[in-house]
Amino acid sequence: MTAARAKVAFKQAETFTPEPPRPLRREVSPAEAFPIEALGDVLGPAAKGIHDRTKAPVAICGQAVLAVAALAVQAHADVQLPTLQVRPTSEFFLSVAETGERKSAVDRHALWPAEKFEETLRTRHETAMQVFANATDAYTTQRERIKRDKTKYPSQEAVRAALDALGLAPKPPIKDMLLCSEPTLEGVERYFAGHGYPSIGVFSAEGGKFIGGHAMRDDAKLHSAASLSDLWDGGKVRRLRAGDGACVLPGRRVSAHLMVQPEIVGSLLFDSLLTKQGLTSRFLTVAPDPTSGTRLWSDPKPESDIAIRHYGAHVLSIFEQALPTTTERPCELRPREISLSPDARETWIRFSDHIERGLLPGGDLEPAKGLANKAAEHAARLAAVLAVVTDPDAEEITAVHLDAGIDLIQHYLSEALRLTEAAAVRSEIDTAQKLLVWLQRDWAKPVISLPDIYQLGPSRIRDKKSALAVVSILEDHGWLNRIDGGTTIDGTFRREAWHIVARGA
Repeated sequence: MTAARAKVAFKQAETFTPEPPRPLRREVSPAEAFPIEALGDVLGPAAKGIHDRTKAPVAICGQAVLAVAALAVQAHADVQLPTLQVRPTSEFFLSVAETGERKSAVDRHALWPAEKFEETLRTRHETAMQVFANATDAYTTQRERIKRDKTKYPSQEAVRAALDALGLAPKPPIKDMLLCSEPTLEGVERYFAGHGYPSIGVFSAEGGKFIGGHAMRDDAKLHSAASLSDLWDGGKVRRLRAGDGACVLPGRRVSAHLMVQPEIVGSLLFDSLLTKQGLTSRFLTVAPDPTSGTRLWSDPKPESDIAIRHYGAHVLSIFEQALPTTTERPCELRPREISLSPDARETWIRFSDHIERGLLPGGDLEPAKGLANKAAEHAARLAAVLAVVTDPDAEEITAVHLDAGIDLIQHYLSEALRLTEAAAVRSEIDTAQKLLVWLQRDWAKPVISLPDIYQLGPSRIRDKKSALAVVSILEDHGWLNRIDGGTTIDGTFRREAWHIVARGA
């Protein structure tokens, strides 16, 4: 090498800048805008009004009012699909947002009509219980009188005829619970079996309590998932238990809206058992971008309160409609069937075919095939909810409402694809990300040893083998540099040690 070339090579080496550390995984693409206009003239302005008052993500505001609307409508209307299947208008919603995104504030505004109606149910129940107690006392007294009056009823046949004429004992009134936040499925079944209100909602701004609660523990998860799926499908609740015997309970409805933090949602949406069983495909999920740091103060607009009050009064009027039941079976719903108009039916078929083509191997929808397989049904359910909100006596779903339902389910499909892409990461990468966060947030020293990692680090790294696997990933991505020959840390020589690259390096 000539002296000139050697000088250039030396100069290049002298000014060489090391490659900065690389992210462990690809950034999640931004969420698309929630189709708020698809919610119509009652729910849409209410969602915008709640957003204006809370500054929470618009998508969560939209989810919240749509979920309450589904809860109100499910007792009164089923939807007939072009396949001639009749399905409930129940829906399960999931909103993913970090702490501080004002989920609870949204829930308070959106749930007002449901909570107001639940107060009405409690008042009715108190009065009905007094009537029931009096009727039961009178019935029991008359029954005992018949059995004791040998003059009037001298034979067993006469007693039996009189008891038959007396009829059945008074039935207890329907119970008064509409909303529950942390149920077990066993509890839901027992509630329905015990004269519970036949249309309920599992709603919680702290959905992690349900996901991490008894209903989703390993020993109860499969039963819970199967029961929830059956209820979403409109199936009969079937109970066979020692102690309270067997019963079949048709005509019950459940909708849900769970708000959860990002670190929790994976245990529901990406649980292999729940996915294979089909529960996750029944959830409509949004995970909007955080709004923290952008919520500068502004006085709420007067029209926001007007829209929220109009929404509350309108949805409350749907809750207050008489339940479609019979006197003999007051806890068994018989909702009317709403069908698609001819134009809406043609649109639904085209949409169903479009979804089917996307499910071909390598198709755009293949990664979210669980939800995609139910997309056309979801669209019809959502359209039915919107139709009844527009006209509580609606008997038909128009093309306008079906188009809105399709807009909504396409957004949910987009979210499912985005979240699936973000979740498609090796477990080792996920563990490496947790170790990196721990190193940057909790470990104060510039160097780290292998025992430090598996003795003090994240709980999922508990041995030398797993620590080495994760460290090799961080080395490969430039976050750790091995110290040749080892070093001393806290007075102890460590043969295997690494220098931690600073976050901004």
